[in-house]
Amino acid sequence: MKPSLVPGISLTHKFVVTDRKTVPSLYPESDEFCAMPEVFATGFMVGFIEWACIKALMPHLDEGEQTVGTHVNVSHQAATPIGMEVSANVELVEIDGKRLVFSIEAFDERDLISKGTHERFVINRKRFDSGLLEKSSGQPS
Repeated sequence: MKPSLVPGISLTHKFVVTDRKTVPSLYPESDEFCAMPEVFATGFMVGFIEWACIKALMPHLDEGEQTVGTHVNVSHQAATPIGMEVSANVELVEIDGKRLVFSIEAFDERDLISKGTHERFVINRKRFDSGLLEKSSGQPS
């Protein structure tokens, strides 16, 4: 982690909701999901929030470092239709070793759609991949 990684880092990220980011698209194999309204899916909203946090962190990580999401505590307060732009405002509010906590708010063009916190953890990608390979091979850790 670079010395520039400090609380207060913030970013606003924007995205236009497409039909591929709606509830029926989340699990097209599911009749239950396919029967739901075509609005921005909570699962995709969480991914959008993570995307904003990743973008905020990228300039402050060393070569070979990435972050992974470890905890999400957000509301989904309003439905967003296809074609509407959403924005995620994220701010790094806590650093505890490699644990990073963001405060988040997300909006569509009319409403606050989400508020809460998101936690990420800094990883070394090579070590992470090595552990994943070990796990998938069935070897004990």
